[in-house]
Amino acid sequence: MSPLCSVSIDVDPLPCYYRIHGLGPAPDELRHTVMRRCVPRFSEVLARRGIRATFFIVAEDVDVDAVGAPAARAIRALLAELCRDGHEIASHSHTHPYEMARLTAAEVAAEMSRAHELLSEIAGRPVRGFRAPGYDLSRVMMEQLVELEYLYDSSLFPAPGYYAVKAAVMGVLAVAGRPSGAVLTDPRALLAPANPYRPSASAPWRRGDAPIVELPVAVTRGLRLPVIGTNLLLAPAPLRQRLLESMRRRPFFNLEMHGIDLADAGADGVPGKLVARQADLRITVESKLAVFEAILDEVCRHYDVVTLAEAAEHFARRV
Repeated sequence: MSPLCSVSIDVDPLPCYYRIHGLGPAPDELRHTVMRRCVPRFSEVLARRGIRATFFIVAEDVDVDAVGAPAARAIRALLAELCRDGHEIASHSHTHPYEMARLTAAEVAAEMSRAHELLSEIAGRPVRGFRAPGYDLSRVMMEQLVELEYLYDSSLFPAPGYYAVKAAVMGVLAVAGRPSGAVLTDPRALLAPANPYRPSASAPWRRGDAPIVELPVAVTRGLRLPVIGTNLLLAPAPLRQRLLESMRRRPFFNLEMHGIDLADAGADGVPGKLVARQADLRITVESKLAVFEAILDEVCRHYDVVTLAEAAEHFARRV
């Protein structure tokens, strides 16, 4: 049997990026740009290779009370189509609070249970997976995942280099008087196992016996360099190939993408002030699609590609 790979896409709406970069409130008309423009691009590319992926959804986008009936209906229809095509939808919280790991038990329960309710209704069965905003996972969040009987979590990203760059950017923004809405991850999570494991319910960055599987986001062996969509799209071709080759030495390649990875700044109407802060938005969608397709071709040659739920079922019998 070949090693497993899962492709997952975090469908963060553009207001999340405005918060990260300290740009203030995003224009209302941009709320669903990533969902409406980028998700269909992912769907088309994946369909050409018969790949079923996992889409992590911010459930507020399908909440009639939050976005209104017309927008919610349109997005629900898009997600229902993804489910019919064999893709998995999973929870990325209700409102995507970057500080979620610091919220009270009641606040966490409200975030996760509301998202679970909305997304399970669309999927036609209980959703089984969760990814936290900002790659941060607390004891309280883990307790709620167990309460909701989730199969897996895929929040931890044990990449110290990513953490260092994030901290530096947040520091620069703070000095400039534009504090980021992002929150630094608990540093203990940077030492979490990089391969699938059962976490401790009280300290999810350590091995334990919780009834849930942790599927960490991909990092290389040794230096634990991040192997996620944004890095792969921006990396020169030789480095990108080295990163992909390095993942073959792991039993599982959890390839995380973001919806915005396939945004076209011009065609999608992304404002210049956000483009100036995000290097990947300065790359044409044609170039990004070419790289993404090459990555998927590499993945298909070396891995059995499954959804995260399927990967979790596999590793639940082994960890």
